[in-house]
Amino acid sequence: MLEDLKRQVLEANLALPKHNLVTLTWGNVSAVDRERGVLVIKPSGVDYSVMTADDMVVVSLETGEVVEGHKKPSSDTPTHRLLYQAFPTIGGIVHTHSRHATIWAQASQPIPATGTTHADYFYGTIPCTRKMTEAEINGEYEWETGNVIVETFEKQGIDAAQMPGVLVHSHGPFAWGKMPRMPCITPSCWKKWPIWGSSAASLRRSCPTCSNPCWINTIYANMAQKPITGSNASKNASHGGRVDESGR
Repeated sequence: MLEDLKRQVLEANLALPKHNLVTLTWGNVSAVDRERGVLVIKPSGVDYSVMTADDMVVVSLETGEVVEGHKKPSSDTPTHRLLYQAFPTIGGIVHTHSRHATIWAQASQPIPATGTTHADYFYGTIPCTRKMTEAEINGEYEWETGNVIVETFEKQGIDAAQMPGVLVHSHGPFAWGKMPRMPCITPSCWKKWPIWGSSAASLRRSCPTCSNPCWINTIYANMAQKPITGSNASKNASHGGRVDESGR
């Protein structure tokens, strides 16, 4: 079973350079096996061109200890662990430094929903975390990165299942999904959304988000084929969150 998961994680990681989402060995994809209480993640510092399924590292979800593998796991492993613990519905996580999404993150700007393609994948504005404190940065930085992501979602009442990604202040994007390959789609799209958002903003002094809240509800729900729930529904709905779920 883990051999199959290792293969999936390898394939998802190899998709990153294919879509120009990473430079050098930066970036990582992981997947979780909740029954076994482990996550599988790429090793640190191994070039994508020579990476194999045997290089994938199995880490305890609870303790962070390596339980299988001979290489050092990605330095971002603590962030992945915390997100799996905090968001029980997710099965795969990806972190990249894709150019334009990273620019938005390092400018500490959330990405507003300005078009239909954004709403296909994200229910509203993609949030950006707060600036991390000196103590957080100098302490267990990667673990604290996960903490500020969770804090952002809790404070803003965001459902991680409906908002499968975030920008980390002064850092870059993290995204997730039910399977390892799914979150890779999100940063691939992020190559376009931040550019569109920046271009739209350059055409108008203040680029508005969607002017009709129910539009976000309808587009997202049709794509996801599931009802809108949680506090985001009350923020965006002008009709009680009732949408056509027939798909499109």
